[in-house]
Amino acid sequence: MEIDLSNCTLCPHKCSVNRAEGKLGFCKLDSGLHIANISLHKGEEPIEGSENGVCNVFFSHCNLRCVYCQNYQISQPDTIVRNEITDYENAVNQIVAILRGDVNFLGFVSPNSHIPQMLKIIELVNEKGFFPKIIYNTNAYENVETLKMLEDIVDVYLPDFKYADNELGLKLSGIPHYCETALSAIQEMYRQKKNVLSENNPVLIIRHLVLPNHVENSIKALDLIAENISVDVFVSLMAQYFPVYKALKNDSINRILTKQEYYFVLDKLDELGFENGWTQLLDSNYYYQPDFNKENPFEN
Repeated sequence: MEIDLSNCTLCPHKCSVNRAEGKLGFCKLDSGLHIANISLHKGEEPIEGSENGVCNVFFSHCNLRCVYCQNYQISQPDTIVRNEITDYENAVNQIVAILRGDVNFLGFVSPNSHIPQMLKIIELVNEKGFFPKIIYNTNAYENVETLKMLEDIVDVYLPDFKYADNELGLKLSGIPHYCETALSAIQEMYRQKKNVLSENNPVLIIRHLVLPNHVENSIKALDLIAENISVDVFVSLMAQYFPVYKALKNDSINRILTKQEYYFVLDKLDELGFENGWTQLLDSNYYYQPDFNKENPFEN
């Protein structure tokens, strides 16, 4: 599949810059390979068949500007870790070394501005004789047209649904129209996977991170998922928020969740009839604090 980066419209920003000539749009990416980390990760959601973990490819840069991003070391233009993997052979060799350890899943984190690079990596891994299931781990600020290109490639979609409140999305992630954009993207993912989605086959998992002082955003987000997608999808309702990066100076989100806040949203999850998915313990914020200066950022 050939994707032209000379007029990049991969994501909803539709910057239309010529990345092939090194022009930079919102994501600050050219047409090269930019990987911050490749590591084995046993994530928050135990995807069916992934007991041995997932080989995660963490791309650098992002098309959001979340002031509280837990991956801020690799996602934000002013904090990018500079020891990037920029060579396909090196990247594929690292991936294959992990897959050889009886790992059957290959995850791509923040892939929406890196889709040509992702597709090339998958092709090269297949040429090595490995055919892992592909996980697409995204903030859901996606173009539906781009997602349609991935229908026969992605096995598991793992989107965030961050905001039901566009003003909050603009304030905390610098993005207009997040809610309807992400909702349309997740509806497309559901269209692709609804016929194979089942209790034993969680091929669409919608993540939502509850933010302190903003439980009304979480309540509305669950309402929108129930009304516009389905209560049969898998929902991962996360309590792992911890303030980092610019959130430390933001009075509305510079603390962890309270028990009352998280349990209030849990009650809504039950009220709406969601039965598939995962919740978290309140102390989970201590376990998911990655450090991308380490070879494995999730090692304690």
